[in-house]
Amino acid sequence: MTAIDTPVIPEPSRMAHRIKVFVGLAVVIGALGFLVYTAFQSASVYFYTVSEIQEIGPTDEGRLVKVNGKLVQGSFVREEASTIARFTLVDTEGPETLSAVHDGVVPDLFFNQHSEIILEGSYGDDGVFYSDSVIVKCPSKYVAAG
Repeated sequence: MTAIDTPVIPEPSRMAHRIKVFVGLAVVIGALGFLVYTAFQSASVYFYTVSEIQEIGPTDEGRLVKVNGKLVQGSFVREEASTIARFTLVDTEGPETLSAVHDGVVPDLFFNQHSEIILEGSYGDDGVFYSDSVIVKCPSKYVAAG
């Protein structure tokens, strides 16, 4: 076999190589952008006041929201020999109240009638907020002396 008998394979042009690299990078960047977008969408939790959650109504199944309010004095009741706690929150800006149920550990620290509480969970058709977690905001140390 001589050099004349071997087929000549043309070398791809630089422009064709650049186009392939550009398309590959565009696909990778697009895929990463899609993953970041879906991660943020699934991790987002909406934050409402007591009056806002009552205006909106029941949450969709599986959708978590956060509600902020103050504990109504004397409303906290824990069922005996149970982890279920029932209490009422009042809106920090108005007179609206919200019944809440939490099944689990409730933080004892600062949990009193002056506590500002953030609940994360879902708002049911029955007008009760079913909490998955309770966060008690630390009271401000800069309050006027009574």
